[in-house]
Amino acid sequence: MLATVDSTMAEAARLAPTLSGPEWILGLEQTAGRGRRGRAWTDPKGNFAATLVLHPSEPPEVVALRSFGASLALFDAFVAVSGRPRAFALKWPNDVLLNGGKVAGILLESLGGTQVTHLAIGIGVNLMQAPGQVEPGAVTPVSLLSETGVQVTPEEFLDILAPIYAGYETQFITYGFTPIREKWLSRAARLGQVITARTVNDEITGTFETVDDRGNLVLSTAKGRMAIPAADVFF
Repeated sequence: MLATVDSTMAEAARLAPTLSGPEWILGLEQTAGRGRRGRAWTDPKGNFAATLVLHPSEPPEVVALRSFGASLALFDAFVAVSGRPRAFALKWPNDVLLNGGKVAGILLESLGGTQVTHLAIGIGVNLMQAPGQVEPGAVTPVSLLSETGVQVTPEEFLDILAPIYAGYETQFITYGFTPIREKWLSRAARLGQVITARTVNDEITGTFETVDDRGNLVLSTAKGRMAIPAADVFF
């Protein structure tokens, strides 16, 4: 646990070569937190910012599927502290929603190029406060405290989250992506509804049909069925 750190992801990159096994890095204050695509991650006091460093052995495209296990672990941890399973949903590719607002996000970064030597799974949770600024059209951020009245410290949340994720990691290594994919879909937000996926170069609107066995978002569109590997989703 670190009282202050630039970012737990940056600390993970620094420590990864020296680690022999899985390691959680918890930062009570981040001065330069970041989210997907280099976006700044606002981290008010009392919120959760942690990174798990792993040493995977699979090809990069398989390693990346761990984001779904991390999403499920977060879902289960939220239910454990709040007792409200129906209040939470999973938003592709890596967000957790609470009463329709974003309460948590996940960021994966790998080291080692074509052969992944270390994987960093960064997790940010609005435990106490929700950021005031949000990208236009994006889901409104919320906090666990404001939506449920539950107050939990970052240390307490990590004590709950870490063993839950370890269970999903064991399942992933033993049985592959299929059971995790099926469970994730059972908790997916807006499945069967019309959503919009914005890629770097395009905007695609269609019915959210499924997530395929490679983790791609599958939309049924006017131009046919499309599998999208990376995008930001808007409702």
